[in-house]
Amino acid sequence: MRWVKEYDISEVRPYINWLYFFHAWQMGGKPRDARDTLRNDAERMLEEFSQYHTHGVVGLFPAVSEGDDLLINGVRMPMLRQQVADEEREVCLCLADFIRPSGAGQEDQIGVFAATVDPQMEHTDDEDPYTRMLAQTLADRLAEATAERLHQQVRQELWGYAPDEHLSIEQMQREEFQGIRPAVGYPSMPDTSLNFLIEQLIAMSDIGIRLTENGAMRPHASVSGLMMAHPAARYFYLGRIGEDQLADYARRRGISIEKARKFLASCFINH
Repeated sequence: MRWVKEYDISEVRPYINWLYFFHAWQMGGKPRDARDTLRNDAERMLEEFSQYHTHGVVGLFPAVSEGDDLLINGVRMPMLRQQVADEEREVCLCLADFIRPSGAGQEDQIGVFAATVDPQMEHTDDEDPYTRMLAQTLADRLAEATAERLHQQVRQELWGYAPDEHLSIEQMQREEFQGIRPAVGYPSMPDTSLNFLIEQLIAMSDIGIRLTENGAMRPHASVSGLMMAHPAARYFYLGRIGEDQLADYARRRGISIEKARKFLASCFINH
């Protein structure tokens, strides 16, 4: 099953996470007046954005895990595993851990999603750097807010694994819902080239997302990833990986080690 959604700005506006908006502006420790001024400017721009829309697409597919790979509706999507044990559970986690293995005798399900904004939000004609940055950071937050709203609909209606969920938006932003929504390019799934596999599954191009040669999304204010329902599923930070896992990942992705290293550059930076 696959669904394509279009949202009015008024529908997704309440889902904006203003904490991350201020973080993008490096407002930590700044005076309250500065934060209030920025928020007021953002609210005015949101009124100007009311003529536009945001967009989401999500597919619900049969899935199993095979080792550290996900097999989603016949598409193999390799995952990466932590190489330093998680402090809380003292295990090395991989997203494939949260999907039933192929030998379990029963398939699991997984959601695959993408969300974006009308590109006009990013392409303001104003030459003022402040206005341009304000537009970009707001568009980024609206894309994330759209993913939040879409995930809520998936949990309660489209997939319906949590039909009785009654969470406030603040609770959702604290990730108190069942399951997770790991995004491409984020700590547990850093390889942006996985977007080519996501495109095969849900046709992100239908909502206006195009991919660069490295799998980066345009508009920049776009987000894509997976939706997992397992009650024990949790977010984690992948961290550095070794040369052995790099070589294994390149083999499973069917690409050269050099290309895999390029896609996984963030995994070789000292943190």
